[in-house]
Amino acid sequence: MERYKGIGLVLAGLLLTSFGLRFLAMHDLTFGGTAGLATVLTYMSPWSWGLLFFLVNLPFFIISWTKLGKWFTLSSLLSITAISVIRDLLDVMPFFNVPLWLATALAGIFIGIGVTLVLNNGSSLGGIHILALYMDQKWGINRGVTIFVSDFLIILFAAMLVGFQQALLSVLVIFVASTIIGRYKKSPIPKEAENGEDAYVSMPAKSIHE
Repeated sequence: MERYKGIGLVLAGLLLTSFGLRFLAMHDLTFGGTAGLATVLTYMSPWSWGLLFFLVNLPFFIISWTKLGKWFTLSSLLSITAISVIRDLLDVMPFFNVPLWLATALAGIFIGIGVTLVLNNGSSLGGIHILALYMDQKWGINRGVTIFVSDFLIILFAAMLVGFQQALLSVLVIFVASTIIGRYKKSPIPKEAENGEDAYVSMPAKSIHE
């Protein structure tokens, strides 16, 4: 029952995150991490956001496979595949338009809650999230802080393509999302159990080192 509940929460998180990303695209806003990188690449490539997001995340699975466990890596791969498909579907489906200020607020809230649900239930959305989870486990660095700093640097690069006004609003989205992620985190990072199987640690990250 717990496994099915976890899967359901991950799917809910993927949907919320996809809606948040769709609100960003509506006003040429972007996000950080591999999502932001994929957005930047859509301006220079005919490929869809979903395909680009999937491709730019592949290198990070080397870290995940060797440091965070096989089950977590496979779960993250499925999540990335799912959000790539969902996000591309939203581009071809009717979607309601909202003002810029509301899109900014909704994107930050939806992405923050969505990513938190994904991370807290044994999966991730790849890229910076995988790196942040590893640093959280290894050194106790709050993953919300890691994600925010990394995303801020990526937004600076994206500003050259989307404009500084959109970039500043994108930073606001990242701040809101990262605050939610850092505030409501658990630590679902799998570690090698005594029997050699992947196991989840569902406790605050600092407790891993205690």
